[in-house]
Amino acid sequence: MRIAAGVEYDGSAFCGWQYQDHSPSVQAVVEKALGKVANHPVRVMCAGRTDTGVHAAGQVIHFDTEAERNEFSWVRGTNSNLPASVRLLWTREVDESFHARFKAQCRYYRYVIFNRAIHSACLHKRVSWEYRPLELFPMQQAAQHLLGEHDFSAYRAVACQAKSPVRTLYQLDIRQQGSFIILDLSANAFLHHMVRNIAGVLMRIGAGEAEPDWARQVLELRDRTLGGVTAPPDGLYLTRVDYPAEFKLPGQVDADLCGPFDFF
Repeated sequence: MRIAAGVEYDGSAFCGWQYQDHSPSVQAVVEKALGKVANHPVRVMCAGRTDTGVHAAGQVIHFDTEAERNEFSWVRGTNSNLPASVRLLWTREVDESFHARFKAQCRYYRYVIFNRAIHSACLHKRVSWEYRPLELFPMQQAAQHLLGEHDFSAYRAVACQAKSPVRTLYQLDIRQQGSFIILDLSANAFLHHMVRNIAGVLMRIGAGEAEPDWARQVLELRDRTLGGVTAPPDGLYLTRVDYPAEFKLPGQVDADLCGPFDFF
C-alpha cells in the first residue's frame, strides 16, 4: 500500500532533506524511523527537497509498505524513533497514483526576517537577520514585478538542475509584524535557491540600496551572476503543499498542524 504523510522539522542540524553520505539529512532519519515501525526498509519521496538549514512545517512525503498499521501507530511509532527536531504530523493511505512530488499543485514557503540592529539569541537559526532598517513599501512594490509566469533564471542557483527555469509565482506577500518582516510565497514549483534569491533582492531594495524596479531588471537579465546576494537559509520554511482534493490529505484542512508557525 502507499502512505502519504506530513512532516515538520527544524533543519538547523541537517544538510537538507535529501540523503547525503557526508552529513545527517532529514530523509535519512525519517526513513530509519519509518523502517522500524514497518519492520522493513522504507524509501520515501518528498514534495520539495529543502536545502541545508531550511525548515518545514508542511513537508509531504509518500512511501510504499507491506506493513499494515493504523494512522495512530504510524505517527506515534515513528515519532518515538525520531530526534526531537523532526516530527511526523499525520499519515493517510492513498491510491498508488499519488506522488508527493509530481502530484503537487502548489507549494508555499515563508521567509522570516528579524529586522533589528542586534540579532536575537533566542531565535538563532530560526529566522534570518538583517541589521539594516528595511522599508516595507519598496519591497512590496518590487514584489509585483515577480508575480506570474516568468523565466526565473536570475533567481535560481547556478547549480540548479531543473530542466526549465520557467515557474509561475502565484503569491508574494510582504508584511511586518513588530521586528519581523515576513514573506509568504506560493508557486507551482520553486527552483533551487529561488526563494532565498528573491529575498536577497527584496532585502537590498528594502535597505535603500536599489530601486523597486531592480527586481524586474534582474528578472529580465536572466543571469544569476547579476542577481544579488542569496539570503541565508535560517528564516526559510516550507509551510504547505496543495494536492488535488481527491486525495483528501489532512494537512489541507487542519490549520492547527502548522500552529507553531503562526507566531511569525
